[in-house]
Parts: sequence; structure tokens; C-alpha cells
Amino acid sequence: MIIKQIKPFLVDRFLLVRVYTDQGIVGNGEAGLWAHQQTVYHAIQELSAYYIGQDPTRIEHHYQAVSRNTHFMGSVLSAAMSAIDVALWDILGKSVGLPVYQLLGGKCRNKIKVFNNVSGNTLADRAENAVQNVAAGFNSLRTTPFFPNWQHQNSTQVITSAIEIVDTIRQAIGYDVDLGLEIHRNLSPNDAIILANELAPFRILYYEDPLAPQSIDALGYVAQHCNIPIATGERFYSLQQFKELIDRKTVSLIRPDVSLAGGFTQSKKISALAEANFIGVFPHLMGSPVNTAAFAQLVTSIPNYVLMESNLGSEVFNQIVNQPVKREGGYLQVSDRPGIGLEIDESQLDKFPFQPRQITENVSSDGSIAH
Repeated sequence: MIIKQIKPFLVDRFLLVRVYTDQGIVGNGEAGLWAHQQTVYHAIQELSAYYIGQDPTRIEHHYQAVSRNTHFMGSVLSAAMSAIDVALWDILGKSVGLPVYQLLGGKCRNKIKVFNNVSGNTLADRAENAVQNVAAGFNSLRTTPFFPNWQHQNSTQVITSAIEIVDTIRQAIGYDVDLGLEIHRNLSPNDAIILANELAPFRILYYEDPLAPQSIDALGYVAQHCNIPIATGERFYSLQQFKELIDRKTVSLIRPDVSLAGGFTQSKKISALAEANFIGVFPHLMGSPVNTAAFAQLVTSIPNYVLMESNLGSEVFNQIVNQPVKREGGYLQVSDRPGIGLEIDESQLDKFPFQPRQITENVSSDGSIAH
């Protein structure tokens, strides 16, 4: 069996990939650098020159060949390689009639716990939405503890408002439901520490991305001065970056993205590094139903999985695949079909024209860039 063709598809806000073989088996994958899909699209086309004519089952070999050929790396190349890697595992699974999770070691769980986001522009809206999510079957929730235009407030106002939001949600749902916080890299180190310590009594499951991702040292400073478990890593794109993060003993949860951090090949290794250090895996899942299916295969096979996004927003795109992952309340069901468990339906893709992301300014009250 050899690879005949690789085709990327820009669909709505997603970048999908199909790898075609001479035996008629087609692999499906997705790239996760969502802010720069067109750039990754061209990278996939460029990398295809290597893959075409190769044996698709030599997955680790291909990853090493492409990543080490020139030692130029970065998120664009990693996203392109990740999409192709997932497609190659999909091909391998289909060629032997097994789901990918079986090839990665077999089931560690029978269903996959996911969380949903709590939203709303007022305290009453947040409380109502939280209650609705619990009623829908979710026993783990996440919220971003800011209201629109928060960047126009001073630090004291931001912290005060965040505490009010978390307090309101806890009063609405009690303490039988997990609650995590997504800070979206929006705070300074000192503000992150102050807020974390104020929120500790609310039993926060995780404090996600309190800082911009460029400095592990700065994140380590925050971790040393607060008592809420920190989660980060969704913008990391290599095994080595995650090793450094883990070695620094900075986080309780890591957030690898299968469609950015190296596909199944590297994500399994990243998960093993975390397992050896008693760190949970909290994958960063966004994208189409293809990504949902791929992530489900990985997390079924790893012992230190904690939870991930429900990715409810992608369900409106279920028609672009033949057998989307099923969800029941706060759990995804594990597919036993070969590969990642679905096929992209190319006849449906034109219904969702590509939606490029525009760069916008997020400015503070003085006109400077806030985040």
C-alpha cells in the first residue's frame, strides 16, 4: 500500500485533510492551527511531495523524516504534520479493521467525560446557563470569569468582577459539580496570583492559561504563589516543549492538541511523559467532528486523561462526516469502528465555505493592546 494523494480542504473555519492510497483506503485528519488555516493549507501541499509514494503505515518513520530533515519547526509545520499523522493512523486502523485506540494500547475507559462552557453577559445569565448545563447532564463546567469589555476596567475591578462571577455560579450549582476557569492568557503574573488566591475557597478544578504562553518561567512564578491547579499547553506544538513544562513542575494538567502537537504519534508520548509525573491530560479540543473523533480515540487509550471540551459547537457540522461521535449528556461514546471511526463526506463540504479569521485589536481604555 502506498500514498497516492493528499488533499487539504478549507471548510468553514476548519482545515480538513484526506490521504488517499492505492488500495482505496482513505485517511481523515484535521489541522489545529485555527488562526492561520490558509498558511497550514499550503504547508500540507508542500509536505505532500515527501509523503506521496510512501508506505502509509511507517508513521513514526515519516514523522521523524519530516521533522528532522531541516530542523525548521514551528506551529504551522506541526499542524500540517499533525493532520497527516492522524490520517495515517486512520489508514492503519482501517487496513487491519481496528479502531485507533486499539492500536494505541486498548481501552482505558468505556466513555469519555467532557465539560461544557458557562456563558452569559450578566450574573443572572451565568447562573441560569450553569443550571441548564447541569440539567443537560454535564457534571463538569468551565467559565471565563470576565464580562465583555473587561479590558477597559482596572485590575481591582477585573478581580472583583471575576470573584462575583465564580461565586454566582457556585451558588447556582453547588459543589457537586466540577468548575474550571479559562483565563485565556489575559492576566499579568501579579493579577493572576491575586485572583487565584481569592478564588481558592470555591474549589476550582483548574486555572487555565492565566498568562500568555511565551514564558514558562513567568508561569512558574504564578504557580509558586497560588493554590489552584494550573492547566496550560494548548499552543505548544512539540514533545520537547511539553517535557520542559513538565520538568519545571509548573502545572497539574497539560493541554496537548492532537491536531497541533504532533497527531497521535506525539500526543501518546506527551501523555506518557505526563503520566510518569502524575500530571493529568486535559486535551485542547476544538474544530470539526473529525477532530472530535480523533481526540476520542486518543483519550480512550490513555490512563491519565481528565476531561476535554464537549465541542458542542461542531455538532452543526455533523453532516460533513458519515458517522459523527455520539454524545450522551456530559459523555462522548467511544466508536469501535476502524480507524478514527468516520469518513469525511466530500460532497457536503461546499455547503460550508471557508471563513477566514480576521486579526482584530483588543485594546484597553488607554488604547494600548490589552491581550
